[in-house]
Amino acid sequence: MPAEHVDVLVVGAGLAGIGAACRLRQRHPRRTVAVFEARGAIGGTWDQFRYPGVRSDSDMFTLGYGFRPWRRAEAIADGPSIREYIRDTAREFGIDERIRFHHRVDAASWSSDRALWTVTAHRSDTGEQVTLTCSLLYVCSGYYRYDEGYTPQLPGVDRYEGRLVHPQHWPEELEHRGRRVVVIGSGATAVTLVPAMASDAAHVTMLQRSPSYVMALPSVDPLARLLKRVLPDSVTFPVVRWKNALTMGLFFRLSRRAPGLVRQLIERGVRSALPDGFDVDRHFSPEYRPWDQRLCFVPDGDLFRTLRRGDASVVTDTIDTFTPDGIRLTSGAELAADIVVTATGLNLLAIGGIALDVDGEPVDVGKAVTYKGMMLDGVPNFAMTIGYTNASWTLKADLVAEYVCRLLTHLDEHDLDSATPVLPPGDRPAEPLIDLQAGYVLRSIDRMPKQGHAAPWRLHQNYVRDVWHLRHGSVTEDMDFGVAAGRRQSSLSGGGAQR
Repeated sequence: MPAEHVDVLVVGAGLAGIGAACRLRQRHPRRTVAVFEARGAIGGTWDQFRYPGVRSDSDMFTLGYGFRPWRRAEAIADGPSIREYIRDTAREFGIDERIRFHHRVDAASWSSDRALWTVTAHRSDTGEQVTLTCSLLYVCSGYYRYDEGYTPQLPGVDRYEGRLVHPQHWPEELEHRGRRVVVIGSGATAVTLVPAMASDAAHVTMLQRSPSYVMALPSVDPLARLLKRVLPDSVTFPVVRWKNALTMGLFFRLSRRAPGLVRQLIERGVRSALPDGFDVDRHFSPEYRPWDQRLCFVPDGDLFRTLRRGDASVVTDTIDTFTPDGIRLTSGAELAADIVVTATGLNLLAIGGIALDVDGEPVDVGKAVTYKGMMLDGVPNFAMTIGYTNASWTLKADLVAEYVCRLLTHLDEHDLDSATPVLPPGDRPAEPLIDLQAGYVLRSIDRMPKQGHAAPWRLHQNYVRDVWHLRHGSVTEDMDFGVAAGRRQSSLSGGGAQR
């Protein structure tokens, strides 16, 4: 028998995991909570990514925690500031003392007889295997692999004599000052790296196979700056948070209903930010509709300013082969490069790669249907955090944490041990949980959970709707509740009634 038991085991000490643990401490202070973190530091993504210019791709008034306001006026924050914000939050709520670093969870097995998860993990620092039980398993590990990024087949790369790096594993000693840099990619990481490196590099080229939608946003929220002069943070933060959440939600819905109009608005902004004669149609006019993939936001238009100055350039082409000195393109042009950065995306990994089973039956996560975007059909006392694709990750993460707390309260009030989402009879849907058409999603879509056709099995990507369903809606809909078999038998032998 495992020697240790905790009421809730949170997996991951990043933005979502720390937020979840803090919510549990607020709402259920008597419950024991532990946090297993595979790496050696708090922060998750914001500790892992150390490439130049790393910053938030959502505004901090929605990326920050609802229970601990982001107090600065900056809407877009750099990676170190976000990392420090997460660490400060953990210290303030005493969560830093509950984190066990270098603990990577390998498997979890549910026993209906005991109404417990038995969790096995290994310590990456010592090689030791760790086993414990928990009443609720709460996975906040995100949806991509931390140990490797995605790099496509690069023809002739073995011939290249320069430095090849992936942003997910940025070398601390890498010096780009005065060097010729090629950044392969067109997503959020690429548009962040280019202006950050261009200030010191000899020249930076963003090499993209196809363009993405790029929009300029102010780095400082004008409303937040105004309100902070006259109102306390307790008023400013929720007002700006709701304003930004609603604005982004409305913009997303407009993109779905009038994609042509949104395309025109975005491209008009790009044309006004770039010099006359710049080939916007080639370099910043994607073939797909807005929000079929995530939009890229650049604070104060820094990418466009860099292109205007000539410190960087954009090339839309495909790679024929690497050469010893750089890259030869399909068009025949050559790009000389001392450093090549492969900002080519991520590898998805559902629930951190944890192997789940329920009473000895393995759970195929790739075929499982999600309940409210946060639990799995037929899997008891299990929750996971997958944030929005069209808004801040934390908006959804915080609502999931609130719902988990409400579900635990329901179990307490009715003297129950388990809660299991059960999909109603009928054909099982097979629609992907993440509806983006981005390459990193399509490559791994079969390994990610699915979603249903209607609530509570449908993920609507709508914050206002989720506020109602997760913060105020029913916790019993399509949910089976139970008592551990051992406790039930004890009740029966003592003359009690079976539930």
